[in-house]
Amino acid sequence: MESQLNVKKLLFPTSVVGSMPRSDFVKDLIASAPGEISNEEYESRMDAAVRYIIAVQEQAGLDVVTDGEWRRKSYIGVIAELAHGFELSTNPVDGRPWTIVVDKLSPKEPGFIAREIAFSKSITSRKVKATLPSPALLGERMWDSKKSSGAYPTREEFVSDCVPILRREVELLKEAGADIVQIDDPHLCLFVDPEIRGSYEDPCHASDFAVDVVNGVIEGINGVVFAEHLCRRAGARARSESGHAGGFHPIIDQLNRLKVHHLTMEFTTPGAGDFEVLGQLREDLEIGLGCVDVTPGKIDSPEVIAERVRMAARYIAPERITLNPDCGFAPGSGAVVGIDEAYEKLCNEVSAAAILREEFS
Repeated sequence: MESQLNVKKLLFPTSVVGSMPRSDFVKDLIASAPGEISNEEYESRMDAAVRYIIAVQEQAGLDVVTDGEWRRKSYIGVIAELAHGFELSTNPVDGRPWTIVVDKLSPKEPGFIAREIAFSKSITSRKVKATLPSPALLGERMWDSKKSSGAYPTREEFVSDCVPILRREVELLKEAGADIVQIDDPHLCLFVDPEIRGSYEDPCHASDFAVDVVNGVIEGINGVVFAEHLCRRAGARARSESGHAGGFHPIIDQLNRLKVHHLTMEFTTPGAGDFEVLGQLREDLEIGLGCVDVTPGKIDSPEVIAERVRMAARYIAPERITLNPDCGFAPGSGAVVGIDEAYEKLCNEVSAAAILREEFS
């Protein structure tokens, strides 16, 4: 079976999950006060920054690249660029900026993410991936029982209204030339945790709903590869937070119902679930194997990375495997992985792919 993401039928294509570490320059640029610099200056400097971070990935040797999500003030909050109905607040738990829904959604600026892709496609010959938050993730992070209930009495109603907003963006991403559209869905992975499942009256219904809204965003759109990123612990480790327990087994049925071509899964974390679970997935699903640890300060050797892939290849055909880190390198404002460290990790990922191609070709 030919891999959906194979580049020129190459075994073990290499990729990133999405975000790349932000330099202080990029952080300062994003935080610029309105009127501090002109829109023209802002765009010129951001274009230069994106050229750089794509060049970093090209120099490492990746087959699939992203713009590092550097144009977004907030990964989750990017929905507020696409739709009216949100206000920027402060999360009372950790003091971080908090985008929250307070009014009914209406289209605002379709194409914000598509413009990211259009620029990236204009400066690289590599495959380009676009990333979007899943509707259920937006519901988990951006709906508040007090502030949001006037517009959306239930979280599910808000989530459902996110679907057409995101679907329109996917249509524009296809027009912009995105090779891969990845839906990031750590919310679905909450249901691998027995404690989390126990907090829901009907965890199967809730996880089924998370799948249904993803399918609503992408179903029937052809000509682009769809991926689902299943993040559990890796992003939390990068932010020095605790992760969630449990392997992928409790959500196998849901994963097999996703109308995607590709699942990006993490497998470097102890206890994340053994590779045997891969044999329970649909045979047409390509697996983006999380084989590179994103923990700050921990750099896997090419051989360590390659051995993880060999273990996975015991359960699925090597033609179905792509290589990527466990998670993005900058999953939150607390991420502390430096660009040079990320570059070294990606170089080792590419070296591991070369080892594996020699073995399996």
